[in-house]
Amino acid sequence: MAALVTPGLALAQATSGGGDAALLEMRSAYSRGNSFQLANLLPTVRGHALEPLANYWSIRSRLDIATPADIRTALDRMAGTYWEDRLRNDWLLQLGKARDWANFDAELPRFRMNDDRQVRCYALMRDVMTGRAAGEAVAPVVQANWHAQREAEDGCATAAKFLLDAGQLKPQVVWQRARLAMDANRARVATQAVAMLDPDLSITVDSIASDPAKYLDEKLTAIRPRTKELVTLAIIRLAANDPTAAALEMDRTRWKAQLTKEERSWTWGVIGKRSAQKLQAEALGYFANGEDRHMHDEHLAWKARAGMRAGSWSAVHDAVAAMSEAQQSDPTWVYWEARAVQALKLPDPVAASAKARELFESIASTRDFYEQLAMEELGRPITVPAAPAPLTAEEVAAAQNNPGLRRALIAIRLGLRSEGVREWNYTVGLHTPGGMGERELLAASALACQHELWDRCINTSLRTPESMDHAQRFPTPHRAQVVSRATEIGLDPAYVYGLIRQESRFITDARSGVGASGLMQVMPATARWTANKIGLTNFKPAQITERDTNIQIGTAYLKFALDDFQGSLPLAAAAYNAGPGRSRQWRNGPVLPGEVWTENIPFEETRDYVKRVLANTTNYAAQITGQPQSLRARLGTVGPRPVNAPTVNPDLP
Repeated sequence: MAALVTPGLALAQATSGGGDAALLEMRSAYSRGNSFQLANLLPTVRGHALEPLANYWSIRSRLDIATPADIRTALDRMAGTYWEDRLRNDWLLQLGKARDWANFDAELPRFRMNDDRQVRCYALMRDVMTGRAAGEAVAPVVQANWHAQREAEDGCATAAKFLLDAGQLKPQVVWQRARLAMDANRARVATQAVAMLDPDLSITVDSIASDPAKYLDEKLTAIRPRTKELVTLAIIRLAANDPTAAALEMDRTRWKAQLTKEERSWTWGVIGKRSAQKLQAEALGYFANGEDRHMHDEHLAWKARAGMRAGSWSAVHDAVAAMSEAQQSDPTWVYWEARAVQALKLPDPVAASAKARELFESIASTRDFYEQLAMEELGRPITVPAAPAPLTAEEVAAAQNNPGLRRALIAIRLGLRSEGVREWNYTVGLHTPGGMGERELLAASALACQHELWDRCINTSLRTPESMDHAQRFPTPHRAQVVSRATEIGLDPAYVYGLIRQESRFITDARSGVGASGLMQVMPATARWTANKIGLTNFKPAQITERDTNIQIGTAYLKFALDDFQGSLPLAAAAYNAGPGRSRQWRNGPVLPGEVWTENIPFEETRDYVKRVLANTTNYAAQITGQPQSLRARLGTVGPRPVNAPTVNPDLP
């Protein structure tokens, strides 16, 4: 690889002495909404590399009162930067909400990111209003964007209401939005949707969200006109905490007669999903009461999980077959479709074997969990892939001189990590259509690695569609400390690295929203408990972000968890993420292959966490040892605690 400039040298030359301090003052003023102080400070950062960011803060703080001329002047001052497009995004949302279509039309073609669902929905509504597009063609796109939004935001809701009033969006789409929201415990979103059809129903929807059983027990509910959609919402809400009670409601004659086949199937899908998330044996039976074609992708995913847990490969096969094309193409479901085809031997053993092999081949690589398992199904161990061709001097220089990357590095150096990360991500992925090319990404990743920005190094390298540079994707910073500490207490260094990569991307001062800190993201109470257990005297909470202390405490806790779970890597990883109590609860049931148990972890965050930690571990092991590795061997089997196992450590936090 061509040599990079000394970290910090060029960046130091790109900033002005007093400008740094003024810029940090501006960030503080922006966080307080002090537009007057921002305006006074702005002249002091003229010429600073991060002047576009300062301009953004200044104009954004008064966007509601700024004139279009003021905003366009600010956009010109930030031309070509992330902050120009960020401001344009903010303004487009404001223009759409105000129905200022003249300015909206003028700015939309200049919006490079073009990744905001609300802006997209405003644009679609405007196209229909101006006759540029037919409502029938636009309606499915608005529906998809609206259903994908988590919150009750204006853009797509407004477009949906416009198309609904024009008869181009069906009421069923509104009720589906309400169902998805009620299932996700987002009552405000459900209320917003139903109010489009009848504002008077808002109070009823709120009461259903707070007490669904009471609504279902009211004697008048069954005889009121057009209550079946509300009954569906109530049973969905009831299923969240008590799928058994929801199933009993569905068996009542009055609901069987009132609900349509689609409503019954969708509701049984929710009940089956909630039962499967509780790891109940009844889940498959609940799913069987509905038709797959009327169920949501999330319901079908949980039907497949319940099927693999019960050993019902026909249920797995049927669920995957009913999924949307987009979900079917996910490596998770490509892998499980192949496993189902193998198990069912349909239409015959030879054809099934060929089909399964074709599916495994389509995803096999070292990239991630199911890609690695597919490799092993094909008889290929996990090894380090060949490195891409070395970067040329020209490619290195292009990355070093890229204005967006330089601004990002400067921002992060000044402690503006969030702002720097956003500029970096925009530069590599959105500034030009389709993002940077493969070699540009490798060079950008190398630049981040050189500056020890390991999160940008890893995430940028992960964007390369073909080349896999494992030195970038799986770096080993702090190697002496990690390897010596892991070896000292009997941990596999690859497992520790796999966990740190997932927890913090090697950011030493990382802090999560719930208070976990440092490389290994240790919670304060866990840190105190572990420090006491290992005899770390005079431990102070502030020490947890110190590299060596964090590694010492994090690895000790991981070893305690691993010992408590009899050396099971999946169980210990789940305990590290979700707590040992949950991991103990989830292991109760049949003895399962590790990949089946992992796919059935009820919490999406923990499920993805365990997969990534184990896949990371396998790649790190191949890199550290230079020997072929097996993910499946690390997964093992998972089942109830053996009767001859040592007593559970009840104090393990």
